[in-house]
Amino acid sequence: MDQDPQLPELPGVEHRFVELPDGLRVHVAEAGQGDPVLLLHGFPQHWWEWRDVIPALAENHRVIVPDQRGAGWTDAPETGYDRKQLVADVVALLDALEIDRVHLVSHDWGALVSCLLCFEHPERVRSYMCIAIPHPFIRFDIRAVPAFRHLWFQYVVATPGVGPRLLRSGGLVRRVIRGFSSPRTRWTDDDLDAYVARMREPERARAASSLYRGLILPEIARIARGVYRDQKLTTPTVVLCGADDPVMRPEFLGGYEDNADDLTIEIVPDASHFIPDEQPAAVAKHALELIART
Repeated sequence: MDQDPQLPELPGVEHRFVELPDGLRVHVAEAGQGDPVLLLHGFPQHWWEWRDVIPALAENHRVIVPDQRGAGWTDAPETGYDRKQLVADVVALLDALEIDRVHLVSHDWGALVSCLLCFEHPERVRSYMCIAIPHPFIRFDIRAVPAFRHLWFQYVVATPGVGPRLLRSGGLVRRVIRGFSSPRTRWTDDDLDAYVARMREPERARAASSLYRGLILPEIARIARGVYRDQKLTTPTVVLCGADDPVMRPEFLGGYEDNADDLTIEIVPDASHFIPDEQPAAVAKHALELIART
């Protein structure tokens, strides 16, 4: 493919576009050979958040890193930012790539989509690593309420007009990333500009706002209401939690024991929410350990 001059380069990574049956044109970065591992990014990022994780995984695996609907270099249509369509996008991508089953490594809203995929299509997932998002069986704990103040930006992003305008300005993207990073994490301007630049495009800022209205806030509400407490997670799962995350605290992550066949929680030191950027070696280590036993 002719590479977009804004598309970051990473040694050993090839890029292509895959058109899904509904017409969505998906950008996919790929590296390595072997059993397939699918990496799904979060907000406000795209495939580049996995830049320091890909090399370790690609030594012995085929690593597939798409930009999800509306993000990065994938199409950003006006619709489709709901749980049903976003799961369907992943299934359609796997079908287009002729992949039956994958190991899933997912961050933020990518992990929400991945969890739904595990529930609805468990036959397609060999293992699931959930990064910086709680499992869906958590129970309300009054001690967690003070932490909710950190999530103010979600409602701002979700507000039509206001959210897209602030995202395009770049200031909100930088504030969210820096605000949810460990005090020991130092972001360079180039690091942040890789994400800010794509969000400056009106259709991508609009897509991010639609994503919060269509998936993220509704899914948080569903988890809070206990919608998933009568479901079973059969996929071998590891939940990674940053030790410095102000919202996802380890002491609030119980309650899964009767709903998950194989789930463990791992704490990553010197990391907050953006663990793939902050501690990529730890992400790769835990992912490879999970893959090796499944």
